[in-house]
Amino acid sequence: MLPSRRGRPARARTALALLLATAAAGALAACGDSGGLRSAGATPAAQSPARLWPDLTPASSPAYAIGEVDNEVVEGVTAPGGDIREADPVAAVRAEITAHPDDYEGDGAPYRETARRMADCGTGGAVGADGEDDRCPVLRPYYRDLTGDGRTEMTLGFRLLPEKLTAVRVYTVEKDRLVRVMSYDDAVSAVELAGRAVIVRSPSEVAGYEYRLQWTWDPDQRAMLLTSDEMLRTDDGGKHTKRPSASPSESRSESRSPSPSASGSAPPSASAR
Repeated sequence: MLPSRRGRPARARTALALLLATAAAGALAACGDSGGLRSAGATPAAQSPARLWPDLTPASSPAYAIGEVDNEVVEGVTAPGGDIREADPVAAVRAEITAHPDDYEGDGAPYRETARRMADCGTGGAVGADGEDDRCPVLRPYYRDLTGDGRTEMTLGFRLLPEKLTAVRVYTVEKDRLVRVMSYDDAVSAVELAGRAVIVRSPSEVAGYEYRLQWTWDPDQRAMLLTSDEMLRTDDGGKHTKRPSASPSESRSESRSPSPSASGSAPPSASAR
């Protein structure tokens, strides 16, 4: 005799009820164990910025002519076919030396040794190695698209002697002409390219800290603008060389009168360091 179908639904309902009851009991037990949610404590109240001296007359012009925007055609240096790799990096440095004789020529020039050692660079874009023993002060150029237009820019460095500083420059190409879009001189401990930004790290007088400055391309100004200037802790315990007491950019600022189209010197915070 076949079993009666009348009892099967009843047994199924009973089993389902037991299963649901077990699951509910487990859920209630889980809420009270160590893996449950816990309070993080009271949340501090948000505070809006407090404006100081609201009656102070706002400044209408910068205190220092520092040349925040650097966009200048390098005279006499071209990039045939619009390819910046065809531009001579040594010629670019020589053009800058020629354009600013007060910095590089004469007994009182702060970087006269740089101009003297340019004779060791040869011609045709021969550049010095990254080591300090090389006679040529021009360092190896690096190429990367920093403007986002699909073409590479040239990041170039050269040593400013005898001050033992480093000049960092970025060039792009406009109508086969070499155009400088970023300029900075300092006691440099490292230079990095991160995405489309140029990051310069410099030692600080404060042990265990360094300055981190970042330049980012601005399509409206057609130049790399200083977008971040920070003082950060280092991981070397302050063993790096301290920044010189006199700002490296001061002599450069005194010998020039930067304008929006002229070569920029150090940012305000760097000059004040």
